Amino acid sequence: MALPLVPGNSVNRNIGKEKFHKSQHWGFCNNVRMLVSDGKPGIGGEPLPGQKTKPRNTTYPKGEGSAVPSWVVFDKQVLCFDAYLEDEVPDKNQEDYRIRYYKIYYYLEDDTIQVNEPEVLNSGLNQGIFIRRHRISLPPPDEDQFYTVYDFNVSKDVVFYDKTFKIYDCDVFTKNFLKKVGIRVNPPGPRPEDPYMKSRRETLEYMKPLRPYESLDTRKQFLEYDGKVLRFFCLWDDSGSLFGDRRDLVLHYFLADGTIEIKELMPQNSGRDAMALFLRRSKLPKHGPPGIFQPGEITEQAVLNVYGGLSLTRMPGYLLDRYELGKVDQEFYTDADLTIGATINVWGRKVLLCDCDEFTKCYYRSNYGIENFTSIPCKAPTPPKIERKFPPYNGFGSEEDSLRTCIGLRPTPHKKDFKKFMELDSYGNISNILRYFAKLITDKCEDVDRMFVISYYLSDNTISVFEPVERNSGYDGGMFLKRVRIKRPGQELFKSELSEYIQPEELYIGAKVNINGYLFLLLNADEYTLKHMENNTDKFPFSNLQLVLQKLKDEEAKSREIKQVFRAADCNFTIVMDYNTFREIVMNITVGKLIEQEVITIARHYRVPEEPCPNLDLLIAQAHEQLKKNTFETFDEFISTCAYEDREKKNVLPTKDIKRLCKSFRLPLNEDLLETLLSRFEDSEKQINYESFFSALNWRMNPTPPLVAPSYLKEVCEDVWLGMPSPIPAKCIDYFTLLKDVYGLEEQICQFW
Repeated sequence: MALPLVPGNSVNRNIGKEKFHKSQHWGFCNNVRMLVSDGKPGIGGEPLPGQKTKPRNTTYPKGEGSAVPSWVVFDKQVLCFDAYLEDEVPDKNQEDYRIRYYKIYYYLEDDTIQVNEPEVLNSGLNQGIFIRRHRISLPPPDEDQFYTVYDFNVSKDVVFYDKTFKIYDCDVFTKNFLKKVGIRVNPPGPRPEDPYMKSRRETLEYMKPLRPYESLDTRKQFLEYDGKVLRFFCLWDDSGSLFGDRRDLVLHYFLADGTIEIKELMPQNSGRDAMALFLRRSKLPKHGPPGIFQPGEITEQAVLNVYGGLSLTRMPGYLLDRYELGKVDQEFYTDADLTIGATINVWGRKVLLCDCDEFTKCYYRSNYGIENFTSIPCKAPTPPKIERKFPPYNGFGSEEDSLRTCIGLRPTPHKKDFKKFMELDSYGNISNILRYFAKLITDKCEDVDRMFVISYYLSDNTISVFEPVERNSGYDGGMFLKRVRIKRPGQELFKSELSEYIQPEELYIGAKVNINGYLFLLLNADEYTLKHMENNTDKFPFSNLQLVLQKLKDEEAKSREIKQVFRAADCNFTIVMDYNTFREIVMNITVGKLIEQEVITIARHYRVPEEPCPNLDLLIAQAHEQLKKNTFETFDEFISTCAYEDREKKNVLPTKDIKRLCKSFRLPLNEDLLETLLSRFEDSEKQINYESFFSALNWRMNPTPPLVAPSYLKEVCEDVWLGMPSPIPAKCIDYFTLLKDVYGLEEQICQFW
């Protein structure tokens, strides 16, 4: 129970209180003196009982979010809303209300609001700032609170001082900000038009005639789009009419004046006269062809009245019909009507737009927001190809000549593959001729031992057969078959199709070839032929080393037995063996899976190379040739430098010192040649007598006879093989490397050995 306020009966509740001042009635808001008695606190600034304090900060209270003040975070950030107000107009017959448009600005830094009305020319209203910037309180009964950002949205009404503003739209920044703070922005609403301003504008248009000097100005469009042309690829399908077909067109739309030009793409041998234009540049009407008009009926401007001539001071003139009441309405195609897939009327012809260029795509993407530019195939479907049938070969002449007589009225000779002939013809040491050593397969005892040379010419796929002359054989030898193309056996003679001839892929060592009824077995081939087959393994699979080794790997189950066979054949453990023994072992292992060509491929790859010993005089002659070309003569300096480094005066230096001096003096010799010469002059202690070495290189003091190029000798002549091939492709085979590559590692094989 409260004690009465009598001196001595009250409890001192102000112990420790220091402020006892009275709050003032006046304050400042946006540098404007205002009466703040409504929110006036009690003694010492404490609120009175039942009094609500108004927030001093923004919607985001201090302590939430960033520690930076709101006037720093939201500096110069303003939300803009478009709104309108229905203002009643009393005591006026022309209008009952008026629509007035406003801009509502909400300042995020201090939650202040400003309302502006855009100025309208000759409106008769005081426009501009409608409500100055300050914090606006909510309508009753919440007048003790202020508007915040959560009170604004599109298609929402706000009340400022008893005036209802209807928000119908906002700018992009406002939409993005409202979405960030969690407000779902409504779609934009309709913007009503002021009926009075509409009627007044119509009245002014009727009152204002069009004068001759008030012509329509199209210079802006010309200056902005001059030189910019939209290009479409079109198709006019006239195949439905008599002798009609599909015509490819190119449409140009000139943005400067809206005219259209069409060109026709004439294919070769079309049978039509080449015209410059399919449609000359002009505006294209949508509904064409139009009717027949009288002269002067179609005009840009119509004269309404002529005045003048009544006095000397009045200049003659005329008035134009502003509303063009007698004008013939014609609709023309514009850029908005031209899209891919659209069909336009070109004076009665239906033209389909199929595709466009990159500039046209960029134009429609930026101006109309079109993203789909899928082209329409405009090429006509390929007509069914009628198979041409030719009569069968009658036996006269060659098959190609007989076929040419059926193709045209004037027979022409058969065209050979001249490019192939030039690429694969013999030149230099490259013969482009595959030569095989063969024997005749026959039951006649006298023909069993006859040997032949079969030459296959890659330039024209012809074959020639030559029999070497052998004394006391009973045969003359020489040419057995002249150079001619050989047909594959088993083909019908009189037929409409061309015959198939023997190809180079069918010839390999061990193959049987039927040449005009004679059966030949290919026994061997020359070095060029073997290299050609190894370089073209796609055509000659039996010369592909990987495929051959794969067949040996398939016998991996017998790997231990195979190693024992090779070790038993090599009694001295030399890891090499002769070709005949190697061939016999491989043939027995594979049991007919490998043919002779594949065995030769393995032997050529794993053969033991024979190192020829080069002639010293030839090496010195080659060195003299290189030194002469570079005019190198500083041999005395070489010898003096070597003598200086020869401390023991034995006229010898280590090989590495000689090589170092050659590099320092830049001796112009090939590295391989220099290494070979140093190895020839090197002694057992790997030292070189530098005087004898450089004296031999001195081409001035000790010249050698010049190198003579060997006489040109073709490996093979036209139909004569000057040297029979060796019966074996290699003398010795490194079977140890073969086993290592096929069946196992080197360590495992060594342990087995």
